[in-house]
Amino acid sequence: MRGMISRTKVACFLFAVLFIGLAWTGCSSTVRERREEPEKRGVETTSKYYHFEDVRIPKDLNYKQNKSFVYETPRFKTGVLLFTKWRLDVDSLIDFFHYHMEKDNWKLVNSFKGKESILNFSKPDKTCTIKITEKWSGTTEVQIRVGPLGEKKM
Repeated sequence: MRGMISRTKVACFLFAVLFIGLAWTGCSSTVRERREEPEKRGVETTSKYYHFEDVRIPKDLNYKQNKSFVYETPRFKTGVLLFTKWRLDVDSLIDFFHYHMEKDNWKLVNSFKGKESILNFSKPDKTCTIKITEKWSGTTEVQIRVGPLGEKKM
């Protein structure tokens, strides 16, 4: 009798692990998967602009309004936008920003890739820094900083 109970517990445990594993992989999506279907969905449905009309953001990312800010004057607009997403393919996210920033006439200045990846872009009158951080909890944090380019002193 005791052997039957432990076998039932082991079977239930294995079933639960299998179910959680399938749910984990089945619910995850990546930016790359969405980008590989351009015929079915236009760019507008997979990404959008937040506050800056030339910095496109994947719709998979969750905007954190309480940790973001934008400052605007008649001469310039600057700010920091924060986004998060759980279980995100960082390489496809980097590819997304490389592709769309270039389409929006940004020039890649430099990039650093690692546990924390940084992409620096520029235009004649402004700069954009995109910092992608993988947290230990499985969450990816994307911080986008846009600001004016400093004036040269003569």
